[in-house]
Amino acid sequence: QSDVEAVRWYRAGAEAGHSSAMFNLGWMYANGSGVEQSDIEAVRWYRASAEANNAGGMLRLGWMYANGRGVEQSDVEAVRWYRAGAEARNANAMFHLGWMYANGRGVEQSDVEAVRWYRASAEAGDATAMFSLGWMYASGRGVEQSDVEAVRWYRAGAEAGHADAMFRLGVMYDHGRGVEQSDVEAVRWYRAGAEAGDADAMVSLGWMYV
Repeated sequence: QSDVEAVRWYRAGAEAGHSSAMFNLGWMYANGSGVEQSDIEAVRWYRASAEANNAGGMLRLGWMYANGRGVEQSDVEAVRWYRAGAEARNANAMFHLGWMYANGRGVEQSDVEAVRWYRASAEAGDATAMFSLGWMYASGRGVEQSDVEAVRWYRAGAEAGHADAMFRLGVMYDHGRGVEQSDVEAVRWYRAGAEAGDADAMVSLGWMYV
């Protein structure tokens, strides 16, 4: 195993025009693996990858703009690249675009658009989007409020390993929202969330023992 050799060959591939090699080289710079850490170089290679139609590069370039790493912070540019990645069917880019709409960052705030992109991301397998879509249904934001749909998406996220979705599913069982009330199922999901590191689930599991 050698990060230095990995960088060497990623660089060769990147300079030969391979978009995945460009993305991987950007990732190595972003994380300081095999090279001196450099957000500026990471952005350079993420941008090259994105401009070569690599959806992962679009996602990461959006993230760099959103967080002001290696570039001047810009929500507008973040949205631009998240949207490009989303339209290229990158599930995580879809989620991030939904989040930008939900929070009115770089775009006019719109729960409807947030739900649209969360749903697209969730259906493409993104666990955080599943959780977020469940929360939108539970809160009635951008959709008609539905505990049944909230449970559906919390369960999907929980089964995909999302700790907060496990906790929220436990809450739904605890209070009988969208499902038949069940302390046993509440404990099951609180425990799963707690073991996955969710602090709220830890507290709720403790409360069930009292």
